[in-house]
Parts: sequence; C-alpha cells; structure tokens
Amino acid sequence: MKKVFLMLAVAAFSAQAISAQTVEESENQDNWYVGIKAGASAKTTGVSVFNNINPSAGIRVGRWFTPVFGLAVESDAYARTRGFGSYSTLVRALNTSVLGTTNFSNWFGGYKGEPRNFEVIGVYGLGWGHAFGTSNEREGQDNDVLTSKIGLDFAFNLGANKAWQLYIEPNLVYGLNADGQDIKYNFGAAAFGVNVGLNYKFGNTNGTHNFKIAQLRDQAEIDGLNAKINELRAENANKDNKIAADGRTIADLQAQLAAEKSKQPEVKVVKENNTQLQPIVIFGQGKSTIDAAQYASIEMVAKYMRNHKNSKIIVRGYASPEGSAEINEKISIARANAVKNALVKRYKIAASRITTEGLGATDKLSEEVDFNRVAMFFDTTK
Repeated sequence: MKKVFLMLAVAAFSAQAISAQTVEESENQDNWYVGIKAGASAKTTGVSVFNNINPSAGIRVGRWFTPVFGLAVESDAYARTRGFGSYSTLVRALNTSVLGTTNFSNWFGGYKGEPRNFEVIGVYGLGWGHAFGTSNEREGQDNDVLTSKIGLDFAFNLGANKAWQLYIEPNLVYGLNADGQDIKYNFGAAAFGVNVGLNYKFGNTNGTHNFKIAQLRDQAEIDGLNAKINELRAENANKDNKIAADGRTIADLQAQLAAEKSKQPEVKVVKENNTQLQPIVIFGQGKSTIDAAQYASIEMVAKYMRNHKNSKIIVRGYASPEGSAEINEKISIARANAVKNALVKRYKIAASRITTEGLGATDKLSEEVDFNRVAMFFDTTK
C-alpha cells in the first residue's frame, strides 16, 4: 500500500508539471473551494458491517494548483464508533487530514478549458484521529492515532459556470498505529466509508470559477505580429488625407446626381438625331428599379406617344463600365424592360408600340460615370 501511495504522489506531481504549461498563471487567491459532506463508515473486519455503521459529517477546504493537482484539508466528525469500542460523548471521534488531490480525467484526457460534467478525482493523504472518552477495556490507552486516507471522488460539475461540484466518494481510512501497533497499513485496522459532498469553487481573477487555457505564442510570432501592426498603423496614417479627399469627391458627385435626378426634362427631338427623345431615366449603381423622381421623364414620353398615335419607340438601356461585361449586359436589358413595364402598366401605352434593347456598358454618354446608367428613348417612326 505504501508503494501505491508513493506512486500516486509522484504521478500527481508529474501531472502538475505537465498541465501547468497549458493554463493561465493563477494568483494566490485563485482556485480555492470549500465544501460540506456527510457519510457513513464501518470497520473493514471483525464486525457485522450493517450493524456497525457510523454516520459522519465534515468540511473540506482546498485549492487546485493545476487542473490535475491540488491540496485539501478536511475534518470529519463521527457520531458513533461501533466496531472501535464504545464512547460516551455525542461526537465520538474526529479525523483531520491533509490530502493530495489528483484529477484523473484531466490527467489522462487533458484539460479542455473548463471542467467536464463528470470527473474522477483521487484523494490521498495523512491525518490525525482522536476519540473522545474511552470504554473500560481501553482505559489508559492513547486515544490519538495517525491515519491515512485514500479514496475516489466521482464528481459532477454543476451550473453554467461549473462553480458547484457534487461528489460521491468511496474511501478507506487506515489507523496506522491503532492499538499501539507499529505504523503500517493494516486492513484489519481500517474503515470503509462512503461520503456525499458539495463543494463551491470561488471566483478567480480570470473571470471564471476554474482554470483558463493560456494563449501561448513564441517571441518570434509576437515580434512578427507587432511589426505587422506597426506597418498597418503607418498605412492608415498615410491614407487619412486620401480618405478625406475621396469623401469630398463622393459628396460632390452625390450632389450632382441628386440635381440631375430632380430635373424635369422637356420632350423634344434632338436636332443631331431625329429619332432620339430628350428625356432619360437615370438608375442607381447596380439597380434596375426606377426611382420615384425618374417617373417624370417616363410620363412625358407617355404623353408624347398619346399625342402621336402612330409613334413607336425603342427603349435602350445602358450600364456604367464597373463590373463584368456579362453583368452589365443583363442590367442594361433589365433597365430597358423596367421602363417599358412602367409605360405599359402605369401609363397604359400599348406594349406593341414599345421595343427594348440592352446595350451593356458605356462611358460615351457622359464624362460622369453616374450619367451612363440610363435608359433612353428613340422614336422609330421618324
């Protein structure tokens, strides 16, 4: 048993060294917990177990130094000591222990950034036991005994923040020098017990109730990131003036576009081209829907067609040079069709008098890019 105990201790310290590299450094006040527990135990040999059960209650205070290794101090009070003699006090005995704790789930499965819903934790250590008052057959014997505890906590971490931990703990408590014997692990001088406990883990400086995975980076990566940050800052500083100038240009163009959209053009035949009617319909970039302000131009063409009963027109749609040729071709056709639909549905012009044509992208109609996104009218009877 001693070898097993030493192996567990060595394994726990090894696990501490491994796991300490994966989480953020803890402050002294971090990863503490306090808990209460209750249970029952009975002597392992020489008695009828179910007739010699001793109830107990206790507290535990501990701290995790890594997700794998921690230390705790606990004290249990026993209401009866059946199987160990008869005693006269209400609290028959106390056992206070200093325990090492090893989270086997994190040791073998790795810590994932927060506790699992279910974990297996080993507890092991040494303690001091004291019995209050003695029976006649034990008169004159020392009531203090060196103890050793080993157990497993089957723990359930509860709540959104995993701040509460409920555990069930089967355990063995040895009386190492019971009845004046030499210090040794004697199964005949031990008690088997089961405890149920509830721990509360206090809040940490990292904003959680548990360990946080460290975001580790080597120095070369940090230097590279800093250099990139400085480079981007310099680029942003150099672009400030250009951004301001571009903003002023955009504001000027928007003002010009708004002015053009608000104009009420007169319908007339252009002298240089007898078939073109003056009104045009201007569209937003990438759009084939007609703005409300543009219906004035369409209405004047509808009036023209009512006044000239035999007139037939072709609506030609255009796009500005941005974007791919395929997209511009489609949007120019969509703009021409949108104008035709307005003439037919809104102004009741016969569809047979209107044809449409999409001519794709152009930069020849106007030096202003926005004025190339238009639909134009041509009288085919002239």
